Amino acid sequence: MLIISDLLDASEVAAYREALTRAQWQDGLATAGSVSQSVKQNEQVASQCELGQALADKLRQRLSQHPLFISAALPQSILRPRFNRYRNNGHYGLHIDSAIMASDDGKGLFRSDLSATLFLSDPDSYSGGELSIDTGFGVQEVKLPAGSLVLYATSRWHQVEPVTAGERVAAICWIQSLVAADTQRELLFDLDQSIQRLQQLAEARAEHRQLTGVYNNLLRQWAIT
Repeated sequence: MLIISDLLDASEVAAYREALTRAQWQDGLATAGSVSQSVKQNEQVASQCELGQALADKLRQRLSQHPLFISAALPQSILRPRFNRYRNNGHYGLHIDSAIMASDDGKGLFRSDLSATLFLSDPDSYSGGELSIDTGFGVQEVKLPAGSLVLYATSRWHQVEPVTAGERVAAICWIQSLVAADTQRELLFDLDQSIQRLQQLAEARAEHRQLTGVYNNLLRQWAIT
């Protein structure tokens, strides 16, 4: 699990929130699978809403240009983000996201390796609404400042706790990675972060060059294209 703070600044968050008041919202059950039907209670921007599509594409572009996100996710493809809203005890019970989803044009298939939630509401403006994720080392509850994002393996059980006051607005998206295996992707991320730190040290040029070679050879071995 990785937290990316301040993916959007305060003015950008405000612009998204204002635009979303003009979007077309619908019951979240419209996209719920057979299992999720019994545990999902929220609202989401309709997939055919042109304003929602424009906002989602703008967010996807931001993600595709963010160095830390790229290092961690190694994205091959990012599904168009979806905006959701929880209020009046809205919640999303314990579930695992679908492994295979339809592509944005509906003509292909998309393998979901990573999930991301971007918080768009100030955490003090609503009660409840924590994103609870089973990390494999215990359950962690995530409730981030507006504009911050949490990235986690789609294979993990997770849920959105009931929002008992106020409203929780967020964007969610899924990523198909060049490296499907979580453990391999995590090793590459740790290696890449070390390489970037070594790059700042003039006396570590040889080590930087060697580790860069190791990184690329591992990526060449593990990547699915």
